[in-house]
Amino acid sequence: MSAPSTTRQGRPARDGGGDGPRGTAPALHRSADSALGTIRRGLELSPEFTRGLGWTLLFAVIATAGKVVVPMAVQQIIDNGIGTDGATPDMGFVATAVGLCTAALLVTALCSYLMNVRLYRATESGLVTLRRKAFRHVHDLSVLTQNSERKGALVSRVTADVDQISTFMQWGGLLLIVSSGQLVIATVLMAVYSWQLTLVVWVCFLPLLYGARWLQGLLSKAYLKVRERTGDMLGAVGETVTGAAVIRAYGTEERTARRIDETVLANRAAQVKAQRLSMAVSPFAEMIAAVGNAAVIVVGVLLGVGGQLTPGELVAFLFLVTLFIQPMMMATEIFNEAQNAIAGWRRVLGVLDTVPDIADPGEAGRELPRGPVAVRFEGVRYSYPEGPVVLDGIDEEIAPGTRLAVVGETGSGKTTFVKLLTRLMDPDDGRVLLDGVDLREVAFSSLRRRVVMVPQEGFLFDSSLGDNIRFARPEATDAELEAAIAQLGLGEWLAGLAHGLDTPVGQRGESLSAGERQLVALVRAYVADPDLLVLDEATSAVDPHTEVRIQRALDRLTRGRTSVAIAHRLSTAEAADEVLVFDAGRIVQRGPHSRLAAEPGVYADLYASWVRSSA
Repeated sequence: MSAPSTTRQGRPARDGGGDGPRGTAPALHRSADSALGTIRRGLELSPEFTRGLGWTLLFAVIATAGKVVVPMAVQQIIDNGIGTDGATPDMGFVATAVGLCTAALLVTALCSYLMNVRLYRATESGLVTLRRKAFRHVHDLSVLTQNSERKGALVSRVTADVDQISTFMQWGGLLLIVSSGQLVIATVLMAVYSWQLTLVVWVCFLPLLYGARWLQGLLSKAYLKVRERTGDMLGAVGETVTGAAVIRAYGTEERTARRIDETVLANRAAQVKAQRLSMAVSPFAEMIAAVGNAAVIVVGVLLGVGGQLTPGELVAFLFLVTLFIQPMMMATEIFNEAQNAIAGWRRVLGVLDTVPDIADPGEAGRELPRGPVAVRFEGVRYSYPEGPVVLDGIDEEIAPGTRLAVVGETGSGKTTFVKLLTRLMDPDDGRVLLDGVDLREVAFSSLRRRVVMVPQEGFLFDSSLGDNIRFARPEATDAELEAAIAQLGLGEWLAGLAHGLDTPVGQRGESLSAGERQLVALVRAYVADPDLLVLDEATSAVDPHTEVRIQRALDRLTRGRTSVAIAHRLSTAEAADEVLVFDAGRIVQRGPHSRLAAEPGVYADLYASWVRSSA
């Protein structure tokens, strides 16, 4: 009985795990929202950005309004304190005006401080939420989806792109709030002094506003390209650092340097193009500001001659024009940061918009009881995106407690088989069942407790040996870890390490040999205490002495458990209860090693090849 095909939205190219040709498919989604739509969605994802915004805006209004105190005080002192008819200046009025102005400026400074503190706190809280959501969503994506984009570029979406949002929210966002308020307040007060001069100022600056709107579309595309090129650069650099040993081994330093140079230069070109576009506004704005000031002086003098404007009002108006022009001049930098942030937001949203093709059923998920697992494949068919079928018509059952070896030539389908078994992928057709339950119905928490996969290269974190083993069960004590190592027959190996469980393993476990890293991975799996153990070429690429250690540990690790091991070595197949033989995406033989090795077929050919290579 076959289940309906699953829908795999946004599914990328396959990960090159060993079976079938590589397909091509779309990478992570790119958000197609407008600029305002992108900002709106970003704020909805991180409500902390706008939490308590009312008080922040109130402080911003007071801080901004305080900037007009000086022009107003100057106007009052000129017209009422000093006078223009030769009368004796009213020093009491001047002193009172200066005192009130000083008090207002102190209040303004306090409100400005409170506004900044609240804005930074809200911004950091919002960025924490955004980073968490993006990071956790990346982990929810399947291995195929993650591998559609280089790791460095993917990390840049969660780090560099979010940092760009941070820069705008903490700097550009602040300027945007203050500048907008300053623009409104300056306009209102200018209109109070002279509506004619206010009209002159706005007529001068309208072309700048229309030009900026036209430029927004160009900048949006340019800064999206900047974020993409930054991701490419970080991805290339990350690969180079990780693969430094391979680069040195093959003497490709010069070629690698050229590749890095290409990504760095491409990033520079994108940055320069975006900056060139954004800076195009600045000279235009300065020219308009000069024209606006000149027009205000000319028209203001004419209004003054006509008795419609006092000298103090004209001077105050010129102060207000300066306050009006400042936001317009800052608009270039704000616009620049805004487009950069929107581009970063789109890339982060692109991650969050990518629908996980392997989904946790959540609360509806079923919990599986403990005990040796029965496995069944029913009519399973699978193909990688844009590629041919790599598994077809798989109908097999694995009895509880069976130790099964999976063999076959490269590209035969064995790696895909174990990925489906551990639900790193879902079949296009058919079902994979554990104890009679479709894997798609099993809660991830239950599945990961019962099923553990030991990959070909056991990944180790840059910590101690004990911490890496304890990764499977954080509450385990050192005594329990030592007991687990002894039960796997590895006590002598542990005793040979200078610092025992405190031995640092280095980044990615580089302080240990490949075989020792595999031993750590096996101990970690043993501590996890799974009911189904899946091993991907656990004894590949190790020396004979270490292979004996690994094989001994495997014998004890798999005892009483259902286990499935991809075998590239004769010893693994010989130790298994049964061998499953893959060829061109189908299972062509099954049985114990002794029988399959004696009868003509794919396994006999593989066995003969193993014997020859071991001779």
